[in-house]
Amino acid sequence: MKQHIKLLLLTGAICAGGANLPSYAQMPIIQTKYTADPAPMIHNDTIFLYTSHDEDDAQGYEFKMLDWQLYTSTDMVNWTDHGPVASLKEFAWRSRDNGAWAQQVVERNGKFYMYCPLHGHGIGVLVSDSPYGPFKDPIGKPLVWQQEHWEDIDPTVFIDDDGQAYMYWGNPNLYCVKLNEDMISYSGEIMKFGQLKTYQEGPWFYKRNGKYYLAFASTCCPEGIGYAMSDGPLGPWEVKGYIMAPTNRDRGNHPGIIDYKGKSYVFGQNYDLLRLEMKEHHERRSVAAAEMHYNVDGTIQEVPYFLDTKLEPIENFNPYRRVEAETMAWGYGLKTNKFEKGGIYVTSVDDGDTLKLRSVDFGKKGAKRFTACVASAKGNCSIEIHLDHANGPLVGTVQVASTGSMEQYKEMECKVKGAKGVHDLVFRFKGNGQKDLLNWDYWKFE
Repeated sequence: MKQHIKLLLLTGAICAGGANLPSYAQMPIIQTKYTADPAPMIHNDTIFLYTSHDEDDAQGYEFKMLDWQLYTSTDMVNWTDHGPVASLKEFAWRSRDNGAWAQQVVERNGKFYMYCPLHGHGIGVLVSDSPYGPFKDPIGKPLVWQQEHWEDIDPTVFIDDDGQAYMYWGNPNLYCVKLNEDMISYSGEIMKFGQLKTYQEGPWFYKRNGKYYLAFASTCCPEGIGYAMSDGPLGPWEVKGYIMAPTNRDRGNHPGIIDYKGKSYVFGQNYDLLRLEMKEHHERRSVAAAEMHYNVDGTIQEVPYFLDTKLEPIENFNPYRRVEAETMAWGYGLKTNKFEKGGIYVTSVDDGDTLKLRSVDFGKKGAKRFTACVASAKGNCSIEIHLDHANGPLVGTVQVASTGSMEQYKEMECKVKGAKGVHDLVFRFKGNGQKDLLNWDYWKFE
C-alpha cells in the first residue's frame, strides 16, 4: 500500500475522499505522525507549533491520545520535528491513561505555560523554562475541574495589553476565568457564556488591532471554523461567520491563528492524510494551515478548504548548515523517533521513499559536497539528491554502506554538481525493494 500511494503521489494521480485533487493540493503540513489541535506560538522569530497526537492505531470514533508534540518553522512550509514535549505522565493526579486533548502554550516572564485538558479530569497546567520543554506540573492538581460535567476541554489563553490573562474553554458551553499573574491560579468565579451561535468547541482567543477575536470549531459535524468579535475581552461576543465553512470533505476542526512575518495564517485539522490510505473512518487527524486575510473593518475573509489552498514559503531555506533530517515539507511514509539521550531521527525509510524540502537556496556558486549522518545495518542502499521533484535533475548520490547497526551513526559524503539557485530539494531513497534501509540524523551541504 505504501509503495502504491507513493507512486500515485509522484504521478499526481492520487485522490482523497473519493475526489481527485487539484494539480496542487495543500496537504497536511505534518506527515510522519497524526497530529491535531494546532496551537502555534511565535518566539524568537520562530513558529512553535504544539499539537496533540492521534496514535497510529486509533480505531473508529475513539480517540487515542497520550502526549503533545512540537514542530518549528521559520518559513511555514519546512517543519522540524522535536517529538513529544509533554505527556499524560506529567500529571500524577490523573487516573486515565488516555485523553491528552487540545492544549496551548503561552510565554510570560521568561517561562512557558502549557494548558492541557485531560479528558474527564479538567484542565491542568505545566511550566517550563524553555519552549522545548521539559514541562512539569507546578501545582499537582487540576487548574480547573467542574466535576459535574465533562465540558472542561480545549483551553485557550491570552495575555492582554494591561497584563491580565484570560483562559477560555469548553464544549458545548463556553467558559472563562481570569488567570493570576503566576499563570497557575485564577481569581473570581468561573464565567459561563453558554453556547454562542454555531459554537461547538476548540476556542482560540486573541487580539488584533484593538479588536478581540474568538475563533472556534463550529457546528459539529462536519465542523467548520467560525469566529466571533468583541470590543472587550469578556464580550459581548458577536458571531461574524466562518473563517472556513463546514464541508463534507472533513469532519472535525480546531483553529489556531497567528500573524507572522507580515502574513496571517489559520491552522486547523483534517483527515486528508488518512484518506490517502482508506475511506474508513478512524480518529487519525492531521494539522493543516492556510493563509488568511482581514477586511478593513477587522472581519475575516472566508478561506477555502485546505486542499484548495497553497502555502507559499515566506523565505528561502539555507542548506549550508547542519540540518536535522526530521526537517521537511513532505515525508509521507517516513516516521520519526527519539534518541534515548535526546534529539530526533528519521526512520522507517523504505526503497522509493522521498523526503522533500521547499525553496532551498543553493546560491549562485552552488553546492559542491553533501554529507549525511546515517545508520544502516545492511547498507547497500543510497540517497539520491534531486532538484524540484522526485524525478527532477539528479545532482548527487550518497552510497550508504553498513555502519554495523541501526544505532551506530556515521557521516557519508558525495560530490554535488548542478545545485545552483533556488529549488525544491528531494531526497529519494533506493534499496532494491528493501525496507528499513537506514536511520537518518542530520545532513549539510558545502
